[in-house]
Amino acid sequence: MPYADWKSSNRNKAPFVSETRTPQRPFDAVMLSAGDGHWLYVEQCGDRTGIPAVFLHGGPGSGAQHSHRDLFDPGRFRAILFDQRGAGRSHPYLCTRSNTTADQIADIERIRTYLGIERWLVVGGSWGSTLGLAYAQAHPERVSGLVLRAIFLGTDEEIRWAFLEGPKRFRPELFRAFVHELPVAERSDPLGAYVARLLDPDPNVHVPAAVVWNAYERALSELVPSAPVLPERSSAKGARTPPTPILEAHYIANNFFLRPGQLLDETWRLSGIPGVLVQGRYDLLCPPAAAEAVAAAWGSQCRLRFVERAGHAMTEPGIFDALREGINTLADQMFGR
Repeated sequence: MPYADWKSSNRNKAPFVSETRTPQRPFDAVMLSAGDGHWLYVEQCGDRTGIPAVFLHGGPGSGAQHSHRDLFDPGRFRAILFDQRGAGRSHPYLCTRSNTTADQIADIERIRTYLGIERWLVVGGSWGSTLGLAYAQAHPERVSGLVLRAIFLGTDEEIRWAFLEGPKRFRPELFRAFVHELPVAERSDPLGAYVARLLDPDPNVHVPAAVVWNAYERALSELVPSAPVLPERSSAKGARTPPTPILEAHYIANNFFLRPGQLLDETWRLSGIPGVLVQGRYDLLCPPAAAEAVAAAWGSQCRLRFVERAGHAMTEPGIFDALREGINTLADQMFGR
């Protein structure tokens, strides 16, 4: 596909760029066939001869954003960013067919092989941390280091906390609004009801549910929400489908295609890999317990850094800079350049 075509198909680029940084542009970008009818948007930024690093975006389904490029010093890193299956500029958009954690891991390896990279630094946040851990455990010999934010292990307990139990306790008015947007008959199981609606093929069903879900999750991701009021489902008909909820529902319905406790149980596979975990102290969606558990199981090669007075989103105060610092610190430790 020509560059102009897939550049214009980008649906979710609302960049966060520091006032002191000039936004980076990729020196290379391709559409890479992943098989199964999927095509992946892959871009490279920075120094062609720099330290290889791959960025794994969140969601699932959020897509890589322009601001993610600025995590990497362009004079030091060869940064690879890509949109995962069904996300961002990859095609088909919002496709759940042949879209599993194993497929995503295979895609990361496909990109690495295509670019001729032996080992690389793996960076990701939220769902990107899940995928980063799963990839590193599957291919530890290909990972020079891990820098992960907002650790999420893909468990049912974490999902129930993020969308039900946590909001009930800390944002009860938001939780009430979330449940109220469902028909009365579906309110006894709001999580199941929303997932079912998000996976319904009828746009009149899934689009309004996605708009409400997206606003709910966004509000929960910020310590002080910029938009704490949810839109009414009835007013969302005909709106553009937000990029994340459909793929999130697909992964939630399938337990993120992971065995119960898999990522924590297999942390031993990270032996020999240095890591930095960045965690917002008041992250309501991915609370610190998971990061603490991973750091304890990983051992002395892992450094856990808490960012005080910060929630979940990368735009929360201190999160972006802590990630960038973690990337540079790990590069100093591993490469000394």
